[in-house]
Amino acid sequence: MLETEGGAGATKAARTKRPRPQTRIQREKQEVILEAALDVFSREGFRGATIDQIAEAAGMSKPNLLYYFPRKEEIYKRLMTEMLDIWLAPLREIDSVGDPVSELRSYIRRKIEMSRDYPRQSRLFANEMLQGGPRVVDVLETDLKTLVDDKAQIMLGWMETGKIVRTDPYHLIFSIWATTQHYADFDVQVRAVLGKDRGGEGRFEDAARFLENLFLYGLLPK
Repeated sequence: MLETEGGAGATKAARTKRPRPQTRIQREKQEVILEAALDVFSREGFRGATIDQIAEAAGMSKPNLLYYFPRKEEIYKRLMTEMLDIWLAPLREIDSVGDPVSELRSYIRRKIEMSRDYPRQSRLFANEMLQGGPRVVDVLETDLKTLVDDKAQIMLGWMETGKIVRTDPYHLIFSIWATTQHYADFDVQVRAVLGKDRGGEGRFEDAARFLENLFLYGLLPK
């Protein structure tokens, strides 16, 4: 009887400790904070950014912000987690049964589109990498490595069947990352060099076509 009562009491206590679901207002407030933090972190980096700067950018008091995110690290970690999920989605979509040229063309184009649509996220990630990736290294060495290993095997399979030329699939992926993300991380430089005539929105389409030719013609069997 004592054991039954204890078990029921423990179950009741566990139920009471479960976090309550967030309200719509709470979710909206968090989104406002995250949007403001993205601006601040992508500009200042993790070390340079402060809670005061984020609160000011979010248009709320510091105590109000700390109610939703008690530490700067929690905001940053949430941003990095969401960003990596979005950033890696195109790589996840590479399909082993698809045509290699179509799959790689789609991947290159998606990456250029992401540089166009998510420049702040790209700069945030670049800043983290320049600092040695201390807050994401565990993800890089586990989830990211597993994903890249899997896609490298797909590319090796295409090479084995003669669909694309033999090359190092890892460095192929790295090269696509480097060239596509350049248009987010160095956008000011790109627009300055291209000038007013070519530095508008069309620069992303021009980049996509160039990179498709650069990579895909080099990968096609002679």
